[in-house]
Amino acid sequence: MLSGFDGLRFNHWHSELREDGIAVLSLDRKDSPVNAMSQDVLLELGDIVERLAIDPPKGVVVRSTKPAGFIAGADLKEFQEFDRRGTVNDAIRRGQNVYQKLAELPCPTVAAIHGHCLGGGTELALACRYRVASNDASTRIGLPETQLGIFPGWGGSSRLPQLVGAPAAMDMMLTGRTLSASAARSIGLVDKVAAPAVLVDAAVSLLQSGVTRPFKQRATAWATNTWPARKILAPQMAKQVARKAKKDQYPAPYALISTWERTGGSPIQKRLDAERRAVVKLASSPTARNLIRIFFLTERLKGLGGKDSGIQHVHVVGAGVMGGDIAAWAAYKGFTVTLQDREQRFIDPAMTRAQALFDKKVKDPAKRPEVAARLKADLAGDGVAQADLVIEAIIENPEAKRELYQTLEPRMKADALLTTNTSSIPLVELRDHIQRPAQFAGLHYFNPVAQMPLVEIIHHDGMAPETEKRLAAFCKALGKFPVPVAGTPGFLVNRVLFPYMLEAATAYAEGIPGPVIDKAAVKFGMPMGPIELLDTVGLDVAAGVGKELAPFLGLQIPAALASVEPGKRGKKDGQGIYKWENGRAVKPEVAKDYQAPSDLEDRLILPLLNEAVACLHDGVVTDADLLDAGVIFGTGFAPFRGGPIQHIRATGADSLVEKLKTLQARHGDRFAPRQGWDMAVLREPVA
Repeated sequence: MLSGFDGLRFNHWHSELREDGIAVLSLDRKDSPVNAMSQDVLLELGDIVERLAIDPPKGVVVRSTKPAGFIAGADLKEFQEFDRRGTVNDAIRRGQNVYQKLAELPCPTVAAIHGHCLGGGTELALACRYRVASNDASTRIGLPETQLGIFPGWGGSSRLPQLVGAPAAMDMMLTGRTLSASAARSIGLVDKVAAPAVLVDAAVSLLQSGVTRPFKQRATAWATNTWPARKILAPQMAKQVARKAKKDQYPAPYALISTWERTGGSPIQKRLDAERRAVVKLASSPTARNLIRIFFLTERLKGLGGKDSGIQHVHVVGAGVMGGDIAAWAAYKGFTVTLQDREQRFIDPAMTRAQALFDKKVKDPAKRPEVAARLKADLAGDGVAQADLVIEAIIENPEAKRELYQTLEPRMKADALLTTNTSSIPLVELRDHIQRPAQFAGLHYFNPVAQMPLVEIIHHDGMAPETEKRLAAFCKALGKFPVPVAGTPGFLVNRVLFPYMLEAATAYAEGIPGPVIDKAAVKFGMPMGPIELLDTVGLDVAAGVGKELAPFLGLQIPAALASVEPGKRGKKDGQGIYKWENGRAVKPEVAKDYQAPSDLEDRLILPLLNEAVACLHDGVVTDADLLDAGVIFGTGFAPFRGGPIQHIRATGADSLVEKLKTLQARHGDRFAPRQGWDMAVLREPVA
């Protein structure tokens, strides 16, 4: 039988029987740049495993021939289709069965992992007896399913705790973090680490010699899965999860903990059955459907630009918090960066912050000087002539920006791009006297630059399509998501966010305590309350945005933003609406008998939804998906709700309009429904 196995070809798998009797299975998914575990791939693997079970070789190596990596996980498009058809249970059972047959082969098996190994790929590796991983920096092993609203369902949550112990396994699955080869080996997930060139040889050696895991690892794996340990550890795990995610909003982590607590010490089939039932239930939840939709939105954003931006040297003018941090992040991501300002005393703090970023992000101290050397202080602005991209990040003053452009543009290369990081000024106000408007655009980052994933690419009618493509590719190289938006006041994110923050400030001015306002927003699912957000952004910055946006939106500025006292601008001064200590807001106590107004959540959230509808109606973005992506990644809008438009669809546009009218009658015309609520896109079925 094995002689017939050698060279056997399927659509996705290739087989080789070595002279030493070891079979090598190589996955090369047809017509795809990466390996995803589709049902076709899975069924072929099932056929192969059945043949191997009949006449076993001396061992089996499972590897990938894709340069990008091992297996990126299950095919999520298929998963969405199974959800629509109601066949998720069948698909999960099929995957579990194939992987369990692989685990039951009478010969040793090893997964040879290079590059990404995620989700269903890691679960396949766990079904093998051994795992060897390449020491390449691209090798990352993880089970990120909780970020999609589910948890590992092809045996991953059943096998990993038994292999590495419950604490390490649950931490890996609950956070969704990926591990390097060395980190995976340190917890016992990987048995051997080798150079990519000798990965298969190392896998064969492991098959031939076997490996005995250290006693401490084996003892930890056993002890932490016993009934008493599960009863002690599970509540602790749930408590840790509760600090970051509420059960009614993100049920997957809690379901994972509960399933392990109930069945973690049971035989494998009972564990698999419990795993499957829990994942099937989660898969049909609104949270899972919305988080999977968001995953596809990120893939769309990544695909907006080409592979090469043609940008190597970036020159940033303005070394304030935004400009300095933009420069530091670009240098960290591999670009040569020059940073200019009027005086050296403005540049020095930015260079200090940059070094702190490099110290935090670059794990190898020996590589930090090389990264730091990519960022150069440039008081004279000599970098302008060499730059492929110039980013202006000076004060929000149209005249000052126009004057700066007149000095910059004559010194720039013919094909260089000029961009502004303005947060609200329409680009038509800035392009006057621009010599090459086709190469001028907005590139709006969000604070803090190192954490916020979104960059708005702001259009004007004279901008060339090639400029957008280059900037989108540049954003991708930065690890950011680009969203193209129209150059109208506030663009997308600030325009949507401003009415929400303004209403919070108005409620505060009426005497509603700041912590009560913040609590209402966090309960809805926002990552931070709007009062705390105002302090974090800076009351001066919020006031500046307000001057630009309030007239455009027809809104009144409350006293808290009308005049900002020096030294009381918020977090950066240690005092704003709240007092700040060690980077945290010190919120005043609220009387225990205080009752928040029943309409407070609606007062905060409905202005945001109202403006999102207006943005879609006005064409600020081209479609609802881009709007949802921009608001989620730019504001942190409750991801489990899928974005403002998805939330409107799920809640019902008509009922929200009635709520707006009720608020309008009670609180004023600022709640009047904006144009666009009758759009068909708001009444599409929730995906």
